[in-house]
Amino acid sequence: MHVLYEDDGGFKAATLLSETDASLQVEATSGKRSKIKKTAVILRFEKPSPDALVKEAEAASGDLDLEFLWECAPKEDFDVPALAEEYFGHKPGPVEQAALLFRLHGAPVYFHRRGKGKFRPAPPDILAAALAAVEKKKRQAEQQQAWADEMKAGTLPDAMARMAEILLFKPDKNTQEWKAFDMACTQIQIRPDRLLLNLGAFPSALAIHKRRFHGEHFPKGTAFAPVTVPPVPTELPLATVDAYSIDDVTTTEIDDALSVETLADGNVRVGIHIAAPALSVTRDSPLDLLARGRMSTVYMPGEKIPMQPDEVIAAFSLDAGKPVPALSLYVTADPATGDVIASETRIERVVVKENLRHNLLDESVSEAALDDPASDLPYADLFRPLWNLAQKLSAKRDAVRGRPELNNRVDFSFYVDGDPDLPDEATVRIVQRKRNAPLDRMVAEYMILANNLWGGLLASCGVPGIYRSQQMGRVRMSTVAAPHDSIGVPQYAWCTSPLRRYVDLVNQGQLLAAVEHGVSARLVAPFKPREADLFAIISNFDGKYSAYSDFQQQMERFWCLRWLKQEGVTRAEAVVLREDAVRLKDVPLFTRVGGLPALQRGQTVLLDIMGSDELDLELDCRFVEVVQTEALEAPEEEPLLVDTDVELATGDVSPDAVAETAEVEAADGPDANDLPLDTAGASEPPLDTSADSEPSAPPQ
Repeated sequence: MHVLYEDDGGFKAATLLSETDASLQVEATSGKRSKIKKTAVILRFEKPSPDALVKEAEAASGDLDLEFLWECAPKEDFDVPALAEEYFGHKPGPVEQAALLFRLHGAPVYFHRRGKGKFRPAPPDILAAALAAVEKKKRQAEQQQAWADEMKAGTLPDAMARMAEILLFKPDKNTQEWKAFDMACTQIQIRPDRLLLNLGAFPSALAIHKRRFHGEHFPKGTAFAPVTVPPVPTELPLATVDAYSIDDVTTTEIDDALSVETLADGNVRVGIHIAAPALSVTRDSPLDLLARGRMSTVYMPGEKIPMQPDEVIAAFSLDAGKPVPALSLYVTADPATGDVIASETRIERVVVKENLRHNLLDESVSEAALDDPASDLPYADLFRPLWNLAQKLSAKRDAVRGRPELNNRVDFSFYVDGDPDLPDEATVRIVQRKRNAPLDRMVAEYMILANNLWGGLLASCGVPGIYRSQQMGRVRMSTVAAPHDSIGVPQYAWCTSPLRRYVDLVNQGQLLAAVEHGVSARLVAPFKPREADLFAIISNFDGKYSAYSDFQQQMERFWCLRWLKQEGVTRAEAVVLREDAVRLKDVPLFTRVGGLPALQRGQTVLLDIMGSDELDLELDCRFVEVVQTEALEAPEEEPLLVDTDVELATGDVSPDAVAETAEVEAADGPDANDLPLDTAGASEPPLDTSADSEPSAPPQ
């Protein structure tokens, strides 16, 4: 005896071994024995064998006319044997009963199940709607397959082209377009972004990188609506100093300027003048909310996404020749020792005499020229006293740090000539620049001095600020002043880049209150002690800053790969970092080299450039030979593994060094926290990246 029974929504046939009141023991043809409920049995039969029954019934069921069955079936619930006898015109055998069962079970549009072996024909209106839905689904499946076939053949259907960004970044997986796209990706075995790139949905891999970033961080676009900047009080006193800014040629948001005066007693008075947008961009104002939403300017080769609207930048950037509101720190110091004798902070207007540029001065303003009073040094009355005092200030910090700062690395400036959105039509220039240039070092030293002294001013007035600290190797960002061992200062608050970094803007608002109200400022400052919103800003800033940093590194890596292609580089020298990790000499590109022999850090090797992938940002290269058998003293003598959080907070290491660390630790690309945002590897100072430089982007 054999039985046909229902199992997990399907039907199986097996040989009956034993039976109780509630269950049966059956054996499949394979020999597997199972226990089934008696209520699951639909048909008992002697012949044919279980396997033969299923095969013959499945074959016969395809010949049964569904529409005829639906028409002749009772309009109420019915049993399969009863309909089978009426349909076949005789008492049906096991195969005929099973065939009809399979046919009815496989046609839920025509027949609704009403229990074991029981069905009811669908009402005419429901059947018509269901058939229409089936037909629609069939047409959709045909359309999806047609689209998939087009993509497999190398053609992008118009429907897919119109929604390429949605498919890649915000797909609706219930749409026909997505299902066709997913089908093509699965059948070709290719990633969605690469398929769309291959089909021309995006003009370049760069467009995919940028649109992915914009979609996540700037879903409403990067442009600002027109804004109105509240007027700044015109009664602010006008400073009687000759101030100069020192920036890269591409800098358009000029945050800082310096002035110097030699006093009658031989001491010098240095003025550190910082743009003061916090006078108008006050807490919770519309302009403040715009800046808080972005948290920082985003930099990349060839372009940037500013934190502040153009109207704010135009009103507060320290452009030469116009009186601009500034927060000025005047420091009187002994140039022979570097001792700070007095300091004073003023809210005033400053007229910058000239916006100096690194590309025009770096070669002529050398250490030799600065140290030789007889040399023909441009702006000698400005640079010599600033340089002499900066060296003394640096030496005092070195004594606290317990080690000298290493500023022997090479930085790289990126310049994109042409439209950066069209890399195939643009030309990228990557220019090496020694990071210990005197102009960099002196500006950085005074930015550190300002961030240190202003952090101390906030603390002395009981006004909270946002500080970076490092003690016992632990880096923290908090609202309480604490020493920063890596820089060698008792406290360090970002204050010198308020046009480009929201933390600096917040601290400037607190400073303005401290300057105007002194110890009572804690009662009137925008943020009060232990205010939760200040901690929320710290948290939000860290997240945004890391994401922007990661994107900046991706863009620099893309343009490095593009430079290799543009210059037709097939062989390149690289410096060994550790194990199989190397850095190309001509561009700041880090990669791993399979088969690299065991070499010392700093040795130079020759590589064959086999190819690159601009979507994955990967370089394919092969080791050829060792060029330099002895480890170089520079730029690799600085310890490789740096505390990136500390170093980026202070600017104490170059983007080159940080990216190097990230590449060694993660071979598939730079990490999110490993590059200063306001330098992009361009005119970064050796110590402080907060104010004096900007990446190599065309003027905007």
